[in-house]
Amino acid sequence: MPTGTPITIDHLTKRYGAVAAVDDVSFTAHPGRVTGFLGPNGAGKTTTLRVLLGLARATSGTATFGGTAYAALDDPARRVGASLSSDVFHPGRSGRDHLRVLQLAAGLERDRIDAVLQRVGMTDAADRRVGGYSLGMRQRLGLAAALLGDPGTLVLDEPINGLDPAGITWIRVFLRELAAEGRTILLSSHVLSEVSQTVDDVVVIARGRIVMAGALAELSAGAVARVRVDAADRSALASAIAAAGGVVETPTAGPLVVTGLDADGVGRAALAAAIPLTLLTPLSDDLESVFLRLTSEHPDPDARPASSAEVAA
Repeated sequence: MPTGTPITIDHLTKRYGAVAAVDDVSFTAHPGRVTGFLGPNGAGKTTTLRVLLGLARATSGTATFGGTAYAALDDPARRVGASLSSDVFHPGRSGRDHLRVLQLAAGLERDRIDAVLQRVGMTDAADRRVGGYSLGMRQRLGLAAALLGDPGTLVLDEPINGLDPAGITWIRVFLRELAAEGRTILLSSHVLSEVSQTVDDVVVIARGRIVMAGALAELSAGAVARVRVDAADRSALASAIAAAGGVVETPTAGPLVVTGLDADGVGRAALAAAIPLTLLTPLSDDLESVFLRLTSEHPDPDARPASSAEVAA
């Protein structure tokens, strides 16, 4: 069974002229776990992955697999598998032929082609031209290519992007299976909700800088408990909640939303004020809201935006 190696990004900086696409980034992705590298488009995710895979040169810092740069790995196809784009395939070539080219270039066993096609559920479509594939099929073909050498470590850029619900469910299960085999999996996404049921750890980047890194549970801890409540006399209800220490968010219309008290506390405040409730529903700030708050709270350190020639995803 393949054994993953830690992916270590250590004080990595990549500048394009005056703009730091990646600014002093550090984190580690561990074997047996799925690490989500999350941030909005343009945050620096793809630049980091390109440096990690030797496709771009760091301005400073390092990006390594078990302490070794990708370019220095022995037999890298058997150590690291990567999928950075779903549009790198020749449209006139079949899926099988695409994998055949990669297999020959890497000096891998030919029977790996059928093995990975079967594993990603592409056997029946293997001899069709890639130009006729759906986005989901191209994503699966990219995963098949990454798995050709049966590597212990996988680097995947936006592997869930654009998939339909069935495709998202499939890839979630698939990535969890790969991690359970002891592989190190680092995947990027700009939408937390797409990967929240897949990842163990999260690294959130905004404007080239890490704003949060840790277990998914730590991100969940940032969620704010809220309560939706209503009564015929909303004004009196709002006063009672405020007197009990709650904070009332008063919408333009509709029920009140309360923070600072749980549902039991809101109910007790209403009872003490003899206010009959028509609605009492506990809410929770979802992870996507926490993610958006994290990425919006950190101002751009550069005075001017990157040009199209300087920008890195």
